[in-house]
Amino acid sequence: MLRELLRVLGLWSGRRGWLIGGAVMAALAALAGVALLALAGRGVSEGLLHSALTAGAVGSLLLLRPLILVRPLFRYAERLATHAATFRALADTRIWFFSRLAERLPAGLGLRGAGDLLGRIVSDVEALDGLYLRALVPGAAAIAVVLAMTVLLGAADPALVTVVALPLGVALILPPLLAPAAGRAAARVADAQGQLRAAAVDPLLGLEDTLAANAEGRVTDRLMRSGELLSRKQKYLARRAAWSGASGLALTQLGLLGALGYGLAGGQGAVAGAVLGLFLALAAAEVLAAVPRAGTALAAASAGARRLFEAADTPPPMAEPAEPAPAPPGHALRIEGLRFAWAPDRPPVFEGLDLDLPEGGRLALLGPSGAGKSSLAALLLKLAAPQEGRITLGGIDIANMAGNTVRSRIACLTQDARLFDDSIAANLRLAAPEASDDALWQALGRAGVAEVVQALPEGLSTRCGEGGARFSGGQGRRIALARALLSPAPVLILDEPAAGLDVAAEQAFLQTLEEATQGRSVILITHRLLGVERPTRILRLAGGRAMPAMG
Repeated sequence: MLRELLRVLGLWSGRRGWLIGGAVMAALAALAGVALLALAGRGVSEGLLHSALTAGAVGSLLLLRPLILVRPLFRYAERLATHAATFRALADTRIWFFSRLAERLPAGLGLRGAGDLLGRIVSDVEALDGLYLRALVPGAAAIAVVLAMTVLLGAADPALVTVVALPLGVALILPPLLAPAAGRAAARVADAQGQLRAAAVDPLLGLEDTLAANAEGRVTDRLMRSGELLSRKQKYLARRAAWSGASGLALTQLGLLGALGYGLAGGQGAVAGAVLGLFLALAAAEVLAAVPRAGTALAAASAGARRLFEAADTPPPMAEPAEPAPAPPGHALRIEGLRFAWAPDRPPVFEGLDLDLPEGGRLALLGPSGAGKSSLAALLLKLAAPQEGRITLGGIDIANMAGNTVRSRIACLTQDARLFDDSIAANLRLAAPEASDDALWQALGRAGVAEVVQALPEGLSTRCGEGGARFSGGQGRRIALARALLSPAPVLILDEPAAGLDVAAEQAFLQTLEEATQGRSVILITHRLLGVERPTRILRLAGGRAMPAMG
């Protein structure tokens, strides 16, 4: 648990100034409250002892005025600083987590489904705010309050420290004592939340298949079971939080009773100290009452961090070299003696594969499903690593190059090329963030879809809808082609780019591809050729090798 939380704080090191500043402001606000009631207590005790307002009492009461104004300012500054720190830290965490996922997705994350992944990047990251807002910040304020009370009570009467400050000090050590058991309960809640999200989101992603199989009842039953499981785990965690809160409240009340008991047992001479102890205990109650609940917050943050790191620490499919080679001047591709399997317990996809693509070459790679066509695309893009052999780009082994360098020279258009629920312009600029509108229109024109976009009322600002639902299959595929054409990569992989289209649309799309990709090296991966393609070489994948196509 401690290891995960320390690692989270390490991720937040870039926001150290904000985090420390927020904790300092929380401590100052708490100390202002202590000073306010300490002065009030002194004024009251002076009045009780002398049955009149003495100079000391009047001075104490006069000092209350500025503190009454200062304390709300500290509170306001604390809220601003702590929430600004939290929002920035969580944003950094999400960016870090997304970057780690992007490196590891080609190998699979081993998660239960899209719903579980969504929970990790949203809810589990949000749970981390408890580490700072509900644990570290209250803890810093509570420590400052207990230390200040110890000093003030010790100066008035050392005996008061034992009966008033000691119970409040015990409240400070409750979170680390309660956190381990709460952490196990919070981990079970986090896992149950992941199951519930998977049960809800995954059937929705495949809603057509769910409805076609009449599986609504089974999906509903699974959702209900997941919800009931989560409810049981949450109730148990809530009970632990309630007991923690009750423990903190009891300890603060014990401090108040200690001050009262001290005053009653000590006679007239102890009244001043007892009154001061009462007022200070009241000042501490607001801060310390929430501290035991910090154990639950630490537990929830630890559970969220564990799930994040579980996904983020999945080994990447291909390790980056310690000292990456620079991008080569040329872009000829060569595959030599390649052996590859997706897992040790699975049969190899390639056994001794050899292949050449000279600069400007146009290779058609044929084969049935399962022959390894898409696996080859993943290898060329450095999204997977061969067990034997090598792939060179411009004469340099891509194993010695950074993945982003390889993918800056090799672009890919797949049959599953996705349009995101954003504007057409934003979708296109995924390939070229700095591209001008003129460049976007030019790419759309080369892809044969510029007239369609021009006819839309919002033009390039038109939203594509989820998965490109705003457009037909052929139109969406052409917009995805325009995005690929915007990339300056000299090598273009076309992995079943026209799959799913009817024959006429497929022929028209492949004709557009043939014209739009002139001047680049092209690998066309497909089941069959329709006759509109103009490859310079045709190979067929079979038995893990590439052989010249017959007839």
